[in-house]
Amino acid sequence: MYGLARPFLFHLDAETAHGLGLQAMEVAYRAGLNPLLSRRPAPLPTKAFGLTFPNPVGLAAGLDKNGEHIDALLSLGFGFVEVGTVTPRPQAGNPKPRMFRLPEHEAVINRLGFNNGGVDALVRNVEKAQRKGGLLGINIGKNKDTPNDSAENDYLHCLERVYPLADYITVNISSPNTAGLRELQEEQALRRLIGTLRDAQEKLGTRHGRRVPMLVKIAPDLSDNDVEAAARVLADLQVDGVIATNTTISRTGVEASPFVAEQGGLSGRPLMSQATAVLRMMRTRLPESIPMIGVGGILSGADAVTKQAAGATLVQCYTGLVYRGPALVHECVEAMRRRKEAPSRGPVPPVA
Repeated sequence: MYGLARPFLFHLDAETAHGLGLQAMEVAYRAGLNPLLSRRPAPLPTKAFGLTFPNPVGLAAGLDKNGEHIDALLSLGFGFVEVGTVTPRPQAGNPKPRMFRLPEHEAVINRLGFNNGGVDALVRNVEKAQRKGGLLGINIGKNKDTPNDSAENDYLHCLERVYPLADYITVNISSPNTAGLRELQEEQALRRLIGTLRDAQEKLGTRHGRRVPMLVKIAPDLSDNDVEAAARVLADLQVDGVIATNTTISRTGVEASPFVAEQGGLSGRPLMSQATAVLRMMRTRLPESIPMIGVGGILSGADAVTKQAAGATLVQCYTGLVYRGPALVHECVEAMRRRKEAPSRGPVPPVA
């Protein structure tokens, strides 16, 4: 069905198509028609962060910023869905147009800028969701007008509000679309922020009677020294997991695109090599007790297996869904299942 809808959606601007696609998926779900969109994979239980995921393929944050479509998305076969990024107060994001498809490269550039209805709206939506068939991650950030010196207050506010509802929480300090946000990945700023949030996480665990894992999402544009420093901090503070990576500000591989000069984060196929290299580098520097989620450039089951071979326990898709549709979920799960059942074949060769 997605193959039929894609030409129509690609005639619309990217953000309009994004919204219309979500609405159509929601209608299909409520009408019981989602099996026409995607074949649910057989279970492939995967343990990470003290949780058991029904399968290791998830949806990356950004598609459902306000948590309005959790049940419909889980019905597509994802083992987990991550909603957000959510901020304490509602914000409109950056001026439109702010999302651009690069179909010849199977890529997207976006500069949405954490457009969302605020954490209270997300909480209301999550409370209404049935959440059958998979786990829920909630991705938290700061408002764009909050200075970095006060960023921890925004993250703390969101952490406290979503803690009772999330299966895991992701701290987003790596989006390129909020001015200055990535400066929070600098070693001392990272240590200060994540240290504060780790203290709050443990206190909230005592208060609520359960410990919710906290992950940190990093950028693909970190230098080798930056990766070393981030790994050192995240290991010292014993975070529960790391997501590698967010979108990139690089335009390598898309220089011929008419949208190459557009500001924002690039995702999709051109990100695969860079994101996987950071994943692999971070994996070799973190203790095995800190699992990783690989995201960035997954457009096939083979791509998912490449992330797994580079050190990811779980993977996430986003832009790949734009070009491949929901069938990508089943393909990735089955590819990862084959790898698990045939380990003698050895690792997938690194991305060139």
